[in-house]
Amino acid sequence: MTLEEYKRRIDDDDFNPGWDCIEEAFAKVYGDKKARHFATNLKQRASLGGDQYLDGFSIYESSDFLHFVSFGMSALYANEESFGGEWSGFGYEMTFKIKSKELDECKWVFDVFANLAYSTNVAESGYLEPFQFIIGDGNPLDRSNDSRITALIVVNDTQIEGVDSIHGRLDFLQLVGITQSELIYITQNQDEGEIKERIKNLIEMMRADNPLLITDMKRDKSYV
Repeated sequence: MTLEEYKRRIDDDDFNPGWDCIEEAFAKVYGDKKARHFATNLKQRASLGGDQYLDGFSIYESSDFLHFVSFGMSALYANEESFGGEWSGFGYEMTFKIKSKELDECKWVFDVFANLAYSTNVAESGYLEPFQFIIGDGNPLDRSNDSRITALIVVNDTQIEGVDSIHGRLDFLQLVGITQSELIYITQNQDEGEIKERIKNLIEMMRADNPLLITDMKRDKSYV
Protein backbone atom coordinates (compact mmCIF):
# COMPACT_ATOMS: atom_id res chain seq x y z
CA MET A 1 0.00 0.00 0.00
CA THR A 2 1.33 3.42 -0.94
CA LEU A 3 1.10 6.46 1.31
CA GLU A 4 -1.51 7.99 -0.99
CA GLU A 5 -3.66 4.87 -0.81
CA TYR A 6 -3.23 4.87 2.97
CA LYS A 7 -4.27 8.52 3.26
CA ARG A 8 -7.39 7.89 1.23
CA ARG A 9 -8.53 5.33 3.80
CA ILE A 10 -7.68 7.22 7.00
CA ASP A 11 -11.26 8.41 7.51
CA ASP A 12 -12.67 4.92 6.98
CA ASP A 13 -13.92 3.70 10.38
CA ASP A 14 -13.19 0.09 9.39
CA PHE A 15 -9.56 0.83 8.55
CA ASN A 16 -7.51 -0.05 11.65
CA PRO A 17 -4.37 -1.59 10.14
CA GLY A 18 -2.45 -2.06 13.38
CA TRP A 19 -5.36 -3.75 15.11
CA ASP A 20 -5.97 -5.98 12.10
CA CYS A 21 -2.29 -6.91 12.03
CA ILE A 22 -2.49 -8.33 15.57
CA GLU A 23 -5.59 -10.37 14.78
CA GLU A 24 -4.04 -11.66 11.53
CA ALA A 25 -0.93 -12.82 13.40
CA PHE A 26 -3.07 -14.78 15.86
CA ALA A 27 -5.23 -16.17 13.06
CA LYS A 28 -2.15 -17.99 11.74
CA VAL A 29 -2.24 -20.09 14.92
CA TYR A 30 -5.93 -20.06 15.88
CA GLY A 31 -7.56 -19.94 12.44
CA ASP A 32 -11.08 -18.54 12.50
CA LYS A 33 -11.49 -19.13 16.25
CA LYS A 34 -12.98 -16.00 17.76
CA ALA A 35 -11.25 -14.34 20.66
CA ARG A 36 -12.99 -12.80 23.63
CA HIS A 37 -12.18 -9.11 23.67
CA PHE A 38 -12.35 -6.70 26.60
CA ALA A 39 -12.10 -2.98 25.98
CA THR A 40 -10.68 -0.66 28.62
CA ASN A 41 -12.82 2.12 30.03
CA LEU A 42 -12.76 4.94 27.49
CA LYS A 43 -12.84 7.67 30.14
CA GLN A 44 -9.78 6.17 31.87
CA ARG A 45 -7.58 6.17 28.77
CA ALA A 46 -4.50 8.36 28.71
CA SER A 47 -5.71 10.16 25.58
CA LEU A 48 -8.52 11.58 27.74
CA GLY A 49 -6.36 12.34 30.76
CA GLY A 50 -6.52 8.96 32.49
CA ASP A 51 -3.81 6.46 33.37
CA GLN A 52 -4.89 3.58 31.11
CA TYR A 53 -2.50 3.19 28.15
CA LEU A 54 -4.10 0.14 26.56
CA ASP A 55 -7.27 0.01 24.47
CA GLY A 56 -8.08 -3.56 25.39
CA PHE A 57 -7.18 -7.22 25.66
CA SER A 58 -8.06 -10.34 23.69
CA ILE A 59 -8.07 -13.90 24.97
CA TYR A 60 -7.77 -16.94 22.72
CA GLU A 61 -8.71 -20.31 24.15
CA SER A 62 -6.35 -23.20 23.44
CA SER A 63 -6.60 -26.83 24.49
CA ASP A 64 -5.40 -26.32 28.07
CA PHE A 65 -4.51 -22.66 28.41
CA LEU A 66 -5.72 -19.13 27.76
CA HIS A 67 -3.62 -16.94 25.47
CA PHE A 68 -3.81 -13.22 26.29
CA VAL A 69 -2.68 -10.34 24.08
CA SER A 70 -2.66 -6.61 24.72
CA PHE A 71 -3.84 -3.91 22.32
CA GLY A 72 -2.19 -0.53 22.59
CA MET A 73 1.59 -0.85 22.82
CA SER A 74 1.71 -0.72 19.01
CA ALA A 75 0.10 1.75 16.59
CA LEU A 76 -3.42 0.36 16.25
CA TYR A 77 -5.21 2.97 14.16
CA ALA A 78 -4.72 4.76 10.87
CA ASN A 79 -2.40 7.71 11.35
CA GLU A 80 -0.26 9.24 8.63
CA GLU A 81 2.64 9.69 11.08
CA SER A 82 2.65 5.93 11.77
CA PHE A 83 2.86 4.91 8.12
CA GLY A 84 6.16 3.31 7.12
CA GLY A 85 7.79 3.64 10.53
CA GLU A 86 10.65 1.49 11.76
CA TRP A 87 8.58 0.31 14.72
CA SER A 88 4.85 0.14 15.25
CA GLY A 89 4.48 2.21 18.40
CA PHE A 90 6.81 0.60 20.94
CA GLY A 91 7.26 -2.25 18.49
CA TYR A 92 5.46 -4.95 20.47
CA GLU A 93 2.33 -6.20 22.14
CA MET A 94 2.41 -8.25 25.34
CA THR A 95 1.16 -11.81 25.54
CA PHE A 96 0.66 -14.28 28.38
CA LYS A 97 -0.24 -17.99 28.39
CA ILE A 98 -2.01 -19.12 31.56
CA LYS A 99 -2.75 -22.77 32.29
CA SER A 100 -6.47 -22.44 32.94
CA LYS A 101 -9.84 -22.73 31.21
CA GLU A 102 -11.55 -20.21 33.50
CA LEU A 103 -11.18 -16.59 32.49
CA ASP A 104 -12.53 -15.29 35.79
CA GLU A 105 -9.55 -16.71 37.66
CA CYS A 106 -7.10 -15.11 35.24
CA LYS A 107 -8.32 -11.51 34.98
CA TRP A 108 -5.38 -10.39 37.11
CA VAL A 109 -3.42 -10.59 33.84
CA PHE A 110 -5.26 -7.44 32.73
CA ASP A 111 -3.75 -5.59 35.68
CA VAL A 112 -0.26 -6.88 34.86
CA PHE A 113 -0.59 -5.65 31.27
CA ALA A 114 -2.03 -2.29 32.37
CA ASN A 115 0.73 -1.72 34.94
CA LEU A 116 3.49 -2.55 32.48
CA ALA A 117 1.91 -0.31 29.82
CA TYR A 118 1.70 2.52 32.34
CA SER A 119 5.34 2.06 33.40
CA THR A 120 6.52 2.00 29.80
CA ASN A 121 4.63 5.10 28.74
CA VAL A 122 5.43 7.14 31.84
CA ALA A 123 9.05 6.03 32.30
CA GLU A 124 9.56 6.11 28.50
CA SER A 125 12.69 3.95 28.77
CA GLY A 126 10.89 1.06 30.44
CA TYR A 127 10.01 -0.82 27.27
CA LEU A 128 10.18 -4.61 27.17
CA GLU A 129 12.53 -6.83 25.22
CA PRO A 130 13.35 -10.55 25.25
CA PHE A 131 15.41 -11.96 28.14
CA GLN A 132 14.41 -9.31 30.64
CA PHE A 133 13.16 -10.01 34.13
CA ILE A 134 10.43 -8.13 35.97
CA ILE A 135 10.58 -8.07 39.76
CA GLY A 136 7.38 -8.21 41.76
CA ASP A 137 7.02 -7.43 45.44
CA GLY A 138 7.56 -11.03 46.54
CA ASN A 139 3.84 -11.77 46.63
CA PRO A 140 1.97 -13.96 44.11
CA LEU A 141 1.19 -12.24 40.82
CA ASP A 142 -2.37 -13.39 41.41
CA ARG A 143 -3.20 -11.89 44.77
CA SER A 144 -6.22 -14.16 45.16
CA ASN A 145 -4.22 -17.31 45.88
CA ASP A 146 -0.96 -18.52 47.45
CA SER A 147 0.83 -19.25 44.18
CA ARG A 148 4.62 -19.46 44.18
CA ILE A 149 4.74 -17.42 40.95
CA THR A 150 5.94 -13.96 42.00
CA ALA A 151 7.93 -12.49 39.10
CA LEU A 152 8.25 -12.55 35.31
CA ILE A 153 10.68 -13.06 32.48
CA VAL A 154 10.16 -11.92 28.89
CA VAL A 155 10.55 -14.05 25.75
CA ASN A 156 9.41 -13.87 22.17
CA ASP A 157 5.99 -15.50 22.03
CA THR A 158 6.51 -19.23 21.48
CA GLN A 159 3.73 -19.39 18.87
CA ILE A 160 2.95 -15.95 17.44
CA GLU A 161 5.58 -14.65 15.04
CA GLY A 162 6.47 -10.99 14.72
CA VAL A 163 5.56 -9.16 11.53
CA ASP A 164 6.71 -6.21 9.47
CA SER A 165 3.51 -4.20 9.36
CA ILE A 166 2.52 -1.09 7.46
CA HIS A 167 3.34 0.82 10.67
CA GLY A 168 6.70 -0.87 11.21
CA ARG A 169 8.01 -3.90 13.06
CA LEU A 170 5.64 -5.57 15.52
CA ASP A 171 6.80 -8.35 17.82
CA PHE A 172 4.83 -10.31 20.40
CA LEU A 173 6.56 -10.52 23.77
CA GLN A 174 5.37 -13.27 26.07
CA LEU A 175 5.45 -12.85 29.83
CA VAL A 176 6.37 -16.03 31.71
CA GLY A 177 5.79 -16.45 35.42
CA ILE A 178 8.70 -17.55 37.63
CA THR A 179 9.15 -18.33 41.32
CA GLN A 180 11.05 -16.23 43.84
CA SER A 181 13.89 -18.78 43.95
CA GLU A 182 14.19 -18.60 40.15
CA LEU A 183 14.31 -14.81 40.36
CA ILE A 184 17.10 -15.02 42.93
CA TYR A 185 19.00 -17.38 40.61
CA ILE A 186 18.71 -14.86 37.78
CA THR A 187 19.73 -11.82 39.81
CA GLN A 188 22.47 -13.23 42.06
CA ASN A 189 25.05 -11.67 39.73
CA GLN A 190 24.44 -8.04 38.73
CA ASP A 191 26.37 -8.28 35.47
CA GLU A 192 23.89 -7.64 32.65
CA GLY A 193 25.39 -10.26 30.37
CA GLU A 194 25.38 -12.89 33.11
CA ILE A 195 21.75 -12.11 33.96
CA LYS A 196 20.73 -12.61 30.35
CA GLU A 197 22.59 -15.91 30.17
CA ARG A 198 20.91 -17.14 33.36
CA ILE A 199 17.51 -16.20 31.93
CA LYS A 200 18.32 -18.16 28.77
CA ASN A 201 19.41 -21.13 30.88
CA LEU A 202 16.20 -20.98 32.90
CA ILE A 203 14.13 -20.83 29.73
CA GLU A 204 15.81 -23.93 28.35
CA MET A 205 15.20 -25.82 31.59
CA MET A 206 11.54 -24.81 31.56
CA ARG A 207 11.11 -25.70 27.88
CA ALA A 208 12.16 -29.28 28.56
CA ASP A 209 8.68 -30.10 29.88
CA ASN A 210 6.83 -26.92 28.90
CA PRO A 211 7.74 -26.05 25.28
CA LEU A 212 5.19 -23.22 24.98
CA LEU A 213 6.27 -21.68 28.30
CA ILE A 214 2.74 -21.72 29.67
CA THR A 215 2.53 -20.18 33.13
CA ASP A 216 0.99 -22.56 35.65
CA MET A 217 0.04 -20.59 38.75
CA LYS A 218 -0.19 -23.88 40.67
CA ARG A 219 3.37 -24.90 39.84
CA ASP A 220 5.35 -26.18 42.83
CA LYS A 221 8.43 -27.27 40.91
CA SER A 222 11.43 -24.98 40.89
CA TYR A 223 13.85 -25.19 37.98
CA VAL A 224 16.86 -24.07 40.01
